[in-house]
Amino acid sequence: MITRENIRELASFESPEGCALSFYYQPFTPKDKSHREEAILVKDQARNALREAEKNGRCACARADLEKVLDLAEHLHGNSGRAKAVFACNKQNFWREFDLPARLPGTRLVINRQFHLRPLTAINEVLPRRSIVLVDKTRARFFELWMDEIREREKLTTELPRRGRSDGFAGYDAGHAQRHVENEARQWFKSVADRMKELFDSGYERFLVGCREENWPEFEPCLHPYVKQRLLGHFAIDPATATADQVRTAAEPVIAEFRLNRRAGLVREVIGEAHRNSRGALGLRRVLRSLETGEVQTLLLAQNFAAPAVQCANCGHLDSHLVKNCAVCGRETRELADVADALLVTAVRNGIEIVHINNDREFDAVGGVAALLRFRADQSTEAKKAV
Repeated sequence: MITRENIRELASFESPEGCALSFYYQPFTPKDKSHREEAILVKDQARNALREAEKNGRCACARADLEKVLDLAEHLHGNSGRAKAVFACNKQNFWREFDLPARLPGTRLVINRQFHLRPLTAINEVLPRRSIVLVDKTRARFFELWMDEIREREKLTTELPRRGRSDGFAGYDAGHAQRHVENEARQWFKSVADRMKELFDSGYERFLVGCREENWPEFEPCLHPYVKQRLLGHFAIDPATATADQVRTAAEPVIAEFRLNRRAGLVREVIGEAHRNSRGALGLRRVLRSLETGEVQTLLLAQNFAAPAVQCANCGHLDSHLVKNCAVCGRETRELADVADALLVTAVRNGIEIVHINNDREFDAVGGVAALLRFRADQSTEAKKAV
């Protein structure tokens, strides 16, 4: 399973010789059981990648990794329905191999100075670390969902008093007993909510709740305000009998709806903030400037966004103008055919949230790249004084 630390490691890697190889394999239904189509596809891509490497003088250092990828492809045979990603650089003795959810746009092989992270960030975006909590009046089960892998991490139980409305002579104590039972249930729900707050403090960023419908109105008021802000929603399930696969299946529609609504909301927010000359940056030039000044909170990137740029070989400065010399340090720049990977690497390195926007005409109309800002450096007190 790939972790956030793995992704940060990949983003930090750089090959000065341009020999960083990224291989993404997306399984598909073959015409026959031999899976020869998969191997042929990878061979064609490897041949094309080697041809490009030869053009740029990177043939020798890339060939060994390409041969290992070709050998791997010969034995994938569908990879049990899972996608696969390989990141390699033979010159630096680097090889990382991960199984992924089968949601990649396709099989692809890229050789460059840095690893091609766009398919990886598209799978991982929006919901980094999620806790799914199943709760009723006597038990709570805590699951962790990362990408499409789910596992149960913790289980809590309690006991309610075995008293009801018929207790006491002629039901005299019935009301008191029922109130006692309800109070015990409230205390239990509060203890589960407190545990969720502890998980929030430890780094969980999103929560889902699964319970019986009649329990949700009792449990929801117990949640801490910080947890409520991170709550994706709730779904109906039996906490006592649900399996991990059933929990994941029930949670997926809630997550999908959240993603859809959040993407639309972020697009509206960023465009609105930009038009108010506030916490929104639209277009490549403005986003690059905001990344460099540390203003960016969330980077938004269209699925089909691509643009040329240059990067300083000395200080790393990115410029949308295709200049030969860096505007910051004056050293020579190198041209990037597509700046998207450089944007994503910068965002991952700096812990910036990445959201991929698909098929949004309004977003495409403003350039296909934007950022929600934490602050505006040019609107700080010191900046205003200097004007």
